[in-house]
Order: sequence, then structure tokens, then C-alpha cells
Amino acid sequence: MSPASLTQEDYTPDSLIAGSMPLAHKKVTLLSGENRSRGAVLGVIAIGAAVSAAKAGGNTGTGALTLDVTTPVRAGAKVGVYRVRCIAAAANSGTFRVEDPDGIVLGDVVVGGTFDDDLKFAIADGGTDFIVDDGFDITVAAGSGKVKLSAAAAVDGSAIPDLILAEACDASAGDKEALVYTRGDFNQNSLTFGAGHTAATVRDILRAKGINLVNVKGA
Repeated sequence: MSPASLTQEDYTPDSLIAGSMPLAHKKVTLLSGENRSRGAVLGVIAIGAAVSAAKAGGNTGTGALTLDVTTPVRAGAKVGVYRVRCIAAAANSGTFRVEDPDGIVLGDVVVGGTFDDDLKFAIADGGTDFIVDDGFDITVAAGSGKVKLSAAAAVDGSAIPDLILAEACDASAGDKEALVYTRGDFNQNSLTFGAGHTAATVRDILRAKGINLVNVKGA
């Protein structure tokens, strides 16, 4: 029987599987430090670190953009280059517009203030004022692609539930290969959710991926 077209439980007999939809699974890498039981709802680490630099060609203004030390990347951030450009110059100040990698304007920030949407950073004044079109580029790297328990407050992309762990996996001592379900009907009462997630909050997201949650009473 092909692993991509399983029609019955092939692993530990329990109440996790809750329907007739053919199961599909694949192998992934569980992040070091994770120790998860079968039925854990996992997310993929899709977002990596952010780094900033003055735009190509440099700036006239000598001020600086500084990424937040604690949470530079926020929930909803995209992989790619964010453009931060001065749209209005002013003595000892200035206004900068922020665009995401798709060119969508996220908002403006004034020199001396803090921007907090997708990314968190501050722009400080320098000895020479910024001029219009001065700016910075902030590059957000792709994540590792490893998986971890999906928690609602995660900012590395894993907040989005994506997979169901098929077999218990202990990666306490280092990254470890794990088997996950990518499709099927599952008993929501047999799942393990990360902080901030419940069956209600992940149901629609998982359904769009081919994972259906079923409320099996008494299971």
C-alpha cells in the first residue's frame, strides 16, 4: 500500500484517526529540544532572522535604523526584503515609509519613533539629516523548514498549524527525523495543541490543507 494513499491506521492503535479520508504522510525534521507525543499539532519554521543595511548607494543622512533586540521579527512577517524609505525630510527628523517584500505599504514611522508591524525597529537621528529617498533595507531570511509544536504567539512561521505528528518523537538531544500526517480525518480530542491554540482556532486552517478535525465524543 502506498504511504500517500493509506486508508486505515498503520501505527499505534488509538483514537487519533477519526474518518475514512485516505491518510497521507511524509518525513520532516523535528526541532532540537522538542519532545512531542503522537497527535501533536505542528507548525513549520518558515521565517528566519532579520538583518538591516543602508540602501544601495548609501544615505546622505547619518542616522541609523536599529532592529529591536528582543523581537525584531513579528508575527506575519514575510521572507524577503522590506524597504524603508524617507518620504519627507525635516530638521533633526524625517518620515519613513515601510513596504513589505510584495510592495505593500505597512505604514510610516517618524525619526525617533518605533515601527512595529511585521518588523520592529527604531530610526535614530544623526549629525546629518536624512533627505528624501534615503533609506534602509531589512532582509528577512527563510526559516529552517524544521517543525515544532505550533503556538499562537510564535513569530517564526510555526504559529500556522500545518501537520499532525504520526508517531511520538523525542528530539530533546538534537534534531530528529519524524513522521507526520499531511492529510486525513483526526479526532480533535486526541490532539495536542500549543499555547493559544484550540481545535476551534486551527480547524479552518488545517481543513484548507486537507486535515479535517472531528469531534469524537467519548473518545
